[in-house]
Amino acid sequence: MISGLKIDIVDVKVPEGCNIIFGITHFIKTVEDVYEAIVNSVPGAKFGLAFAEASGPCLIRHEGTDEELRRLAAETLLRIGCGHTFLIIMRNMYPINVMDKIKLVPEVCTILAATANPLQVIVVETEQGRGVMAVIDGYKSKGIEDEKDIEERRKFLRRIGYKF
Repeated sequence: MISGLKIDIVDVKVPEGCNIIFGITHFIKTVEDVYEAIVNSVPGAKFGLAFAEASGPCLIRHEGTDEELRRLAAETLLRIGCGHTFLIIMRNMYPINVMDKIKLVPEVCTILAATANPLQVIVVETEQGRGVMAVIDGYKSKGIEDEKDIEERRKFLRRIGYKF
């Protein structure tokens, strides 16, 4: 441990049947602009969204179309505790459905993860506050796909409708 520096690992559990998007942003209107980007991309989208303020009252701002996911996004982002971050938890849709629109939101700086895997956020804390060092998305690689794996990947993409 470096003097005055604390490192923490925050586990983010992704609910069954859900995906998340976690990133860095700025400015309080992030919540409304990201909300609009999602509902304009996927009519009827079920999601919860949270944004962590980094100044003023330093509140977790939240919106969404699903109260359970909205609450879970806010509680999870509070545990992460890093200002100017955002978290979206979505059900019955994939990040690929909304990523382009979210990237175009003026306040969004970067997306750190878009996944259904368990996620770990590596957080560094100083006297001033907390920040994201890195994310661990899923598990360590186990090998290289062979011909059978390639065939299964191709079938999977067609079964879920992303290839014809």
